[in-house]
Amino acid sequence: MNSRFIVKNEMYMLVLMVMIVPLAGELNFYPFNQTFRISFGAPAFFFFLLLFRKMPAVLPGFLTAAAVVGFRILIDLIVLDHFDWTSAFQAHIASFFFYFTFSCLVNAAKISRFYNRPLIIGVLGIPIEVLSDLAELIAQYFILGTTITATALNGIMVIAMSHSFIVISFFNMLSLYEAQSREREIRKQNEQLLMLISNLYEESVYLKKTLKNTENITKKSYDLYKSLNGWIDKQGSVPVGEYRQKALEIAGEVHEVKKDNQRIFSGLSKLISDKSIADYMDVHELVNIIVRANEKYADLLGKDIKFVKTVKQTHPHYHVFTVLSIINNVVANAAEAIGNKGIINISIDRHGHLVEFMISDNGPGIPPKHKALLFKPGFTTKYDHAGNPSTGIGLSYVKEIVEQLDGDITFHEGSGGRGLIFIIRIPINQLVDKG
Repeated sequence: MNSRFIVKNEMYMLVLMVMIVPLAGELNFYPFNQTFRISFGAPAFFFFLLLFRKMPAVLPGFLTAAAVVGFRILIDLIVLDHFDWTSAFQAHIASFFFYFTFSCLVNAAKISRFYNRPLIIGVLGIPIEVLSDLAELIAQYFILGTTITATALNGIMVIAMSHSFIVISFFNMLSLYEAQSREREIRKQNEQLLMLISNLYEESVYLKKTLKNTENITKKSYDLYKSLNGWIDKQGSVPVGEYRQKALEIAGEVHEVKKDNQRIFSGLSKLISDKSIADYMDVHELVNIIVRANEKYADLLGKDIKFVKTVKQTHPHYHVFTVLSIINNVVANAAEAIGNKGIINISIDRHGHLVEFMISDNGPGIPPKHKALLFKPGFTTKYDHAGNPSTGIGLSYVKEIVEQLDGDITFHEGSGGRGLIFIIRIPINQLVDKG
């Protein structure tokens, strides 16, 4: 796919090259005689050749050389009152040898090996242009009888040096732009990967809780089986043996569920740990990722939400997935609660051994009768366009994780009774690398 895209791109570049180089060649002057011209065609040609990754330089060189000669003959045909095909061909055919020789030498030097070392490309470009100019001068000597002087050779050397380093300057700027584009793309992919892994991390926490529950149920079922085993029904009216068997079956089935969950949990854990993402990250980067992700989420919801972030004091690097899964849940919850337009503030501060995350919004808030239910699993005040309720798991998950980390989460109304302010405090040693 990538290779096909490059080839297709280079075909477009070839067409552009065949059009631009002849035009650039008309910006010229004649330093030595009335037939040998110096133009912007040479640096434009060299620059285009450096852009080809797959295509051998000889093919675009041949086509461009032919296009230059054809274009100059066409100009003579339009401009000159007494046009002669033979004279025009003889006057311009020497240019073909310059461009074609240039492309052959670039191909022979395998300049593509030095894309990461532009200075070497610049140095190699000088003898390549000098030899190409000599090829053109020799062609003119045999076709038109012009002379080659020492002054001309010195001038060619100076012009070749200027051309070469002008091209390398532009090539460096293009390479820098490509590197910055790649960096932006990689950063975007990493952010998406971070959000995906933080969501998986959240699911793994729930799965871990389910594992504990199934383990407890298995133990209770087996304890019931043992209790029934020691109970003797003297009257014979209660089928103890049948109950014992059912209790054992329940214990066995729950144990199977536990084993399945363990397999899923180990797979999720491996998936999370295998990704080449740093486990700990600077808090400024973390909050930027949260803001960018929720800006996209707000756009998806069709809402105009402004995010304001504040980081006070210095912080160590915090565990990426824990912080993301906690804060992102609260911020996303605020984004869903806000109407068409609003503001969400994210503030991070330190208080002794605690880190404090404060998330506030100017949404509609929550009725007093619902405040006690806010962290209950399944409770929600949000419904989609079809009237279906949200899962109501986000905030209950946040509370559970925060408490597991020996922290606490509280909330109160904003000023004027508008919106909610969530305050999450977690011991710093629960979020930093203990290694």
